Amino acid sequence: MAHLRVFVLLLLIDLSLAKTVKRDVRALNEIKTLLGWRVVYSWVGDDPCGDGDLPPWSGVTCSTVGDYRVITKLEVYAVSIVGTFPMAVTNLLDLTVLDLHNNKLNGPIPRQIGRLKNLKILNLRWNKLQGVLPPEIGELKRLTHLYLSFNNFIGEIPKELSNLPELRYLHLHENRLTGRIPPELGNLQNLHHLDAGNNHLVGTIKELVRLEGCFSALRNLYLNNNYLTGGISFKLVNLTNLEILYLSYNRMTGTIPWELAQIPRLTYLYLDHNQLNGRIPDAFYEHPFLKEMYMEGNGFKPDVKPIGFIFLIE
Repeated sequence: MAHLRVFVLLLLIDLSLAKTVKRDVRALNEIKTLLGWRVVYSWVGDDPCGDGDLPPWSGVTCSTVGDYRVITKLEVYAVSIVGTFPMAVTNLLDLTVLDLHNNKLNGPIPRQIGRLKNLKILNLRWNKLQGVLPPEIGELKRLTHLYLSFNNFIGEIPKELSNLPELRYLHLHENRLTGRIPPELGNLQNLHHLDAGNNHLVGTIKELVRLEGCFSALRNLYLNNNYLTGGISFKLVNLTNLEILYLSYNRMTGTIPWELAQIPRLTYLYLDHNQLNGRIPDAFYEHPFLKEMYMEGNGFKPDVKPIGFIFLIE
């Protein structure tokens, strides 16, 4: 037991003596100097991981690797950071979490973001970022969460995002993205949530779900408030884990395929404000899980009224 205590004591001493790698120290100090972030009042000393009696900088998490400490998380959000995306961040090669959401960052995401090979969570939503989404994001093979909503990104969604095998959450809502949604995203076997609503996207649902076995894990699909055309593909029935289908405020035409009512876990269905016609299939009123179905703002026949179910709203 005495030997164990000595070992633990020595281990704690080693951790306290570990030095932060110079690369990370330089990067954080460059950010501190150039951007004048509001958090700098708590960024005391030169070592972001703490030094002696000084604690680690606020929003900075470090881990010990061998004889050194490295920065693994940078979480500085909702503090009104102003300026362009800090290039020095791309030198923090051991980052697993980069969370700068709800600030006032502007300009593009640098292509060098692809250097952060260990990144699992990238959260940049609620900023004023601009430009196209760099395809280098597709090099972040460990990424599970990508939050880019509520910015001013333009251009197309990079098909390189389909190279992220671990991606579970993809949030692109409320930008100015154009073009078609890459059907290659359907190859993401772990993707649970895809939100590309409130953009300027075109194309059809048929194109999106044309690949065999696509979107096998998808639960939530938000494509509302775009410029999607064509019909609602019956192949959506193959998305057997789908719970929320939000296609409101597009330009889709044709009838509603009855096959949609065979999606076993479908809970919320929003098809309002399109150019759909025909009838609402009776099968929807017998679905065991469907709680809400919005259909108003279409061209259905005058006698089509989903009565008798309070939770179904036309």
